[in-house]
Amino acid sequence: MSIETDLKLHFPAPGGRRLDFSFHLSLPGRGITALSGPSGAGKTTFLRCLAGLERASGTISVNGHIWQDDRIYLPACRRPLGYVFQEASLFPHLTVRQNLDYGAKRGKKRSAAIGHTSGNSIDINRFIEILGIGHLMGRKPETLSGGERQRTALARALAAYPQVLLLDEPLAALDQDRKEEILPYLESLRSLTLPIIYVSHCRDEIERLADTIISLTGPGEPPTIETRREQQ
Repeated sequence: MSIETDLKLHFPAPGGRRLDFSFHLSLPGRGITALSGPSGAGKTTFLRCLAGLERASGTISVNGHIWQDDRIYLPACRRPLGYVFQEASLFPHLTVRQNLDYGAKRGKKRSAAIGHTSGNSIDINRFIEILGIGHLMGRKPETLSGGERQRTALARALAAYPQVLLLDEPLAALDQDRKEEILPYLESLRSLTLPIIYVSHCRDEIERLADTIISLTGPGEPPTIETRREQQ
């Protein structure tokens, strides 16, 4: 299992210039792959292209399924992935359990629409256990700490049984105490049989979490890849 991407994207830049991003990457099919690099190197841009939120030319293949090529382009709503942003973005009028149920229903509907499932056999109760949120089920987001909200957002993304989990600076909005609270839960995600792509500016986070590190240096520059742990 792997994620194969060969993407090109162009942005206008000041002074009439143009920024050309090229992402020719083969990513592991499980474990945590971290994207590192300075601001403007293309980390979030790559995630948005993979999610279908940014339109790039080229191909994306995940576990043998084509998400994008010359003939096919799955819109974001049909790509079987979970995406967690800096802010948790939970539904404020729903309890934690209801937020998770929404994710699960959305995942089933999406899988039926595209005609295949993720192959992930872990049930939602396992996600709840991994992320330590069982005692929060009846609470609304406004009553949760920042760390609890992010853990709930992770559980909701996982409840949709994604083929890929995208984490875009998920700890950036938290203070250091909340980061230390959630990091062990992120480490525990290595037990899941799906690829996780993790974007962060924080080298300490990357060193602690990543099985593979892909360093992006900027438009037009080839990435460097460092394998830190072999996935079985």
